[in-house]
Amino acid sequence: MRIHTQAVHAGDRKKAGDFIPVTTPVYTAASYFYERMERLDRIFAHEEPGYCYARWGSPTTAALEELVATLENGCGALACASGMMALQVALMAALLDRPKRVLAAEALYGATVTLLNQVMAPFGVQTRYVDICDLGAVERAIAEQQPGCVLMETISNPLLRVGALDRIAEMARRAGAALLVDNTFATPLMVRPLELGASLVVHSLTKYLAGHGDVLGGLVVSDEEHKEILAQLGRTCGPNLGAFEAYLTMRGIKTFPGRMERQCANARVVAEFLSRHPRIERVHFPGDPAHPDASVIARLFPPGLYGGMVSFELRDASRDEVFAFMNRLKLVVRATSLGDVHTMMLYPVMSSHREMPAAQRERLGINDKLVRLSVGIEAAEDIVEDLAQALD
Repeated sequence: MRIHTQAVHAGDRKKAGDFIPVTTPVYTAASYFYERMERLDRIFAHEEPGYCYARWGSPTTAALEELVATLENGCGALACASGMMALQVALMAALLDRPKRVLAAEALYGATVTLLNQVMAPFGVQTRYVDICDLGAVERAIAEQQPGCVLMETISNPLLRVGALDRIAEMARRAGAALLVDNTFATPLMVRPLELGASLVVHSLTKYLAGHGDVLGGLVVSDEEHKEILAQLGRTCGPNLGAFEAYLTMRGIKTFPGRMERQCANARVVAEFLSRHPRIERVHFPGDPAHPDASVIARLFPPGLYGGMVSFELRDASRDEVFAFMNRLKLVVRATSLGDVHTMMLYPVMSSHREMPAAQRERLGINDKLVRLSVGIEAAEDIVEDLAQALD
C-alpha cells in the first residue's frame, strides 16, 4: 500500500463495542475499567491487548503510533510530548545496553546539541562530533570512539546537508552501534531510514506530519530490536503525548503526503528565484545540482522531492539588515518552527542555534547572513512576490 493511502487509513477504525468510529476518537480517560479482574490482570501482564493506565498507552495515542510506524515501516513507536522528549527517549533506548558514547553529526539542531552537552553529559554520556558527510571521518571516528549510538539528521538543520545514511548505517551496524536518525525535515515521504539500516527514527510531530502549527509533539519509531525497550521506557518514564494532540496529529497526517509534495514543488521554485537574485549571496537547497551532497541525494531521495526547506544568505548583510529584510515580509510568517501550511522564516543565530557558541556556528557556516525558510502550500508566485518586495 502506498504512503498516500497509508496516511489516510492506518491506525483508524478500531472496533469500539458494537460500532466502529470512522476516525479515532479523543480518549481522555486516565485509567480503564473492566468487568472482570482476571481480564485486567491479563492486560497488565501483556497477555491480552487492552488499556489499563494512560501512561501505559491509550487508544488515541496508540492509533497515532500505529499510523507513523506504518509510514516509516517500523516495528514499534512511542508518541511523546515534544520532539526533544522523543529524541531523549530514543537516545536512552539506543544506549541502554551499549557504551554511553554518542558519535553525533556536527550539523544538528541547536537544541539537540544542548541536550547532548548539558543534559546527557552530566549523566556520563560522552559525545564526539564529526562531519557526517565525510564518510572517511565517520569511519575513523567510529573505530576510535566505539560509540553506542550514531546520531544524525536526514537533512541537516539549517544548512540542509545530506549524509550517506545507508553507508553510515552499515558502519554503525558493524561496530555494534545503534543508528538514530532525526527524519523531521525529510519525512517518510522522501526517506524511510529504518529501511536503510537505522535502528530508531525521531520526528517532531509539530512540523510536517501534523503540519498546521497547532500541535507540540514528538514520536520515536523503532526497529524490532528496540521495540520492547522503547515501550518499557514509555511505561516507566511517562513522556506521553496527550490524547487531543494525538488526535490533531492524526488529522494532519491524512493530508501530509499531498502537502509535502506541494511544499517540495514550491521550495524548488523559491530556490530557483533566490539563486538568481542579486541580493542573495548563496542558496542552500538539496535540489540544487551543485549541492555538495548531490550524489547522495540522487541515490536516497525520490526524483523531484528535495524537501520544503530553503536556507539562504543575504549578500554582505549585517544582523540589522537581516532584521530589516524580515520585517518587510508581508505573507511569510516570522516565527520559530517549520513544516506548517504557511511559509515561515527563522533567523538561526537568534533562535534554533542561539545556544550554540558563536565560534562553532561560524565554523559550521551558520553565520549572521543566514536565514531559514520553510516553504508552505500557498501559491508559489505569491511567496516569490513577497520575498522579492522584501529584498528590493
